Amino acid sequence: MDYEKIIDKYYPEDNELKKILLVHSRQVADRCLKIAKQHPELRLDTEFLEEAAMLHDIGIFRCNAPSIQCVGTEPYICHGYLGGEILRSEGFLRHALVCERHTGTGLTRTQIERQQLPLPLDRSYEPETLEEQVVCYADKFYSKSHVAHERSVVETAQSLEKFGAEGVQKFLKWVDMFE
Repeated sequence: MDYEKIIDKYYPEDNELKKILLVHSRQVADRCLKIAKQHPELRLDTEFLEEAAMLHDIGIFRCNAPSIQCVGTEPYICHGYLGGEILRSEGFLRHALVCERHTGTGLTRTQIERQQLPLPLDRSYEPETLEEQVVCYADKFYSKSHVAHERSVVETAQSLEKFGAEGVQKFLKWVDMFE
């Protein structure tokens, strides 16, 4: 798979949004590859990890998030499933699942219903495979609105607190697995 070709297809202009996407995605991909190198016992598919990390936010252009140059119409919480639809249409089901499952530390059906999130309920939004978990984990250290900053483990855990203790606990479990 040529992830650059896919990114160029959906982000044809060399603009600030594409720059943010590429910087953020490269940060996530590099962290994923570092984890794979440090943990050969996990037997992670490094080629897939890099591709999935580079494409995990492909759907952001369809969302309304002006602070990161996204001028679409959908709520930002939808970027994962929208990216999943894009990659499914390109024939990349496994990569589509990473898009759908990387928000927060994953979203449960109960969370979606309780918060009345505008997400289709016909799929899972929780990372299942190790590769899905690694991309989700690595993504938490980098913000698209502050691309020059890498969060520490403590900062990342604190940033997840507003979404509930369950997500923080899952993140800390990943810290034990991946650091």
